Parts: sequence; structure tokens; C-alpha cells
Amino acid sequence: MKKTEIPAEADLDIDIAEILQRIPHRYPFLLVDRAEDYRPHQSIVGIKCVTINEPFFVGHFPNNPVMPGVLIVEAIAQSGAVLMSKSLNANVEGKTILFISLDNCRFRNPVRPGDVLRMPVEVIRARGDVFNFRGKAMVGDKLAAEVEFAAMVVETP
Repeated sequence: MKKTEIPAEADLDIDIAEILQRIPHRYPFLLVDRAEDYRPHQSIVGIKCVTINEPFFVGHFPNNPVMPGVLIVEAIAQSGAVLMSKSLNANVEGKTILFISLDNCRFRNPVRPGDVLRMPVEVIRARGDVFNFRGKAMVGDKLAAEVEFAAMVVETP
């Protein structure tokens, strides 16, 4: 079987329990609730259900709640980290996946409480413990943000 083929019995969905095993982020900084359509070494779709209870809405902005763009990008990157961790079957006990670059970031539409962010992330290139990605954040059929980024696996001190 080629690396790009997926066995019929493959589990394409990743629940919150597995996300918690795959990446170290926790409340209030865990920004992926689940993932769908996982394709090893290829792509994933992260899902974030945005609620008014998010701690950042207290100050951003009190009468006009908008999810900060930097957190939208972080949610996209966390989706990429889940893809990377699962694809590499990384030992999360002794390893951490870190951002190493961010390019061509654009914000197109605001994200508000009640929105469901769908974050398709695809691998552009992978070499060993370094992955380059292209990701988007969608609310329905509207593009909220897009970005290219890279991440690498490092030893946890």
C-alpha cells in the first residue's frame, strides 16, 4: 500500500480524547474540538465550535465579540499539529510540535460566537520532523482566514 492510500477501515475522525493525547494544549488555549477527514501525511479538517464563553471575548470586544485573528491562526496551526502528530505517531511524552514560520496570512471575515470554524489543512511538504502546511479557516462557505506555516518536532526540555 502506498503512503497516500488509506485502508477502508481507517478512522478518519479524531475526537477530543485523541486530540488531548496528541498535542499539549489545554484550556484556555486548546482551540480544536475535533478533527475530520484525516489523511496521513496529507490533510485534515480541524473543527472549533466558537462560543461566547471563550475567555478572549471579555476584552475583544465587549459589545462586538470577534475572535482574535492570531487565535484563528493558532487554531489552524493546532489542526496541523494534530495531523503531524498522528502522521508521525510522535511520542508526545518527550516531544513538542512548535511553529517555525508563518507566511501569507490573510484575514477575510470575522469569526463570532456561535460560529463553527472548519479548518482544512494540507501538507505542502514534509521532510523528517518538519512539515510545511497551507491552511484555511471557514465559517460556512465564507473564508475567515488563510495562512501558510511550518512546524517541527522538538525535544521537550
